[in-house]
Amino acid sequence: MNTVLSYRSNPNFPERYISPKSLHKYLQENLAEFAELIGYSMKGQPIYNIHLGNGPVKVLAWSQMHGNESNATHAFLDLWYSLEKKENDELFSKISLDFILMLNPDGSELWQRRNGFNIDINRDFLGRASEEMRVYYKFLSKTSYDYALNLHEQRTIFTTDGLHPATFSFLAPSESADREITENRKKSMAVINQVAQVLRQSIPNRLARYTDEFYPAAFGDNLMKQGLSNILFEGGHYEDDYERHTTRKYYTIGLYEALKAIGELKGSTEGWEGYLELPENKTTHFDIIYRNVKISDAHDSRVDIAVQYREELDENKEKLKFVPIVMEIGDLRFKKGWKEIDAAELKFVCKDGCPKLDAIQNFELIEVDRL
Repeated sequence: MNTVLSYRSNPNFPERYISPKSLHKYLQENLAEFAELIGYSMKGQPIYNIHLGNGPVKVLAWSQMHGNESNATHAFLDLWYSLEKKENDELFSKISLDFILMLNPDGSELWQRRNGFNIDINRDFLGRASEEMRVYYKFLSKTSYDYALNLHEQRTIFTTDGLHPATFSFLAPSESADREITENRKKSMAVINQVAQVLRQSIPNRLARYTDEFYPAAFGDNLMKQGLSNILFEGGHYEDDYERHTTRKYYTIGLYEALKAIGELKGSTEGWEGYLELPENKTTHFDIIYRNVKISDAHDSRVDIAVQYREELDENKEKLKFVPIVMEIGDLRFKKGWKEIDAAELKFVCKDGCPKLDAIQNFELIEVDRL
């Protein structure tokens, strides 16, 4: 199947933030015949699965396990909108897809990683303290799936090579601490390899591998341990795209290509070695670095100041705002910023006297002739 997805952004969801209420309304109006209520969150919000296709290869996917990672939800909604024949697309004759949209509606509503009771669902596979995890596991146990797609996002700190952002990182999770490359992992690697071959044509140098360190309580690691081949998506930064519109587009295309690859491979490990050619994520960047800042007139010392944006909901709880937080002060010559400002000829003005770590940026840099 050589179909190329003609991408269209779903206009019903123009913002990166998706409220559970708006999602549920859309599902009822557009996907009701495919939607199934499978349970409720710890604060009583509904959790839905969407079932598409009747093919022999069974796939389970889920989005927004972490509430502040909406691109995978967008990817499903955009994919549905982009497919002209929708459920009749050739893709769905090869696979049967269950997609749990917004597994963590309480965290999604608050735009936070954890659920409404501050449990990290991704570390709750064994303990099952969260209602969301119990809903998921009960649903998982009803069907013998061939593959799973564990869909996430990652921060702007990651790059592929110290220069280009890791717009996507993938992972075939380890089954144990020794990180053995098992046949089960090879199945996942083969899918990732096919997705990467397509995406690198449009976003070269921006694909990476996420660390395969074994996390004993994590979702993907335990699914792999149980024999279910699964693929971790980590959508990341693209240059000057904090709203992640570009990431959203290629997340949708990547999701489509992953489902295609699963339907074609049918458990084959062909091409798995290509996965190992992806570079590993590097942690190299801050959002902004101010260079050569003279932070005190009383001392002849200059430092670098690193700032990272914190994403918060705006006052109307409809859009995101990006709040600059001071992360580091000192010698940052071995780090980079997506934006760098040389303050050698600028005046440091700070109402509190000095910058505060882990706090909102409390200073500005002003051209001397403006004083």
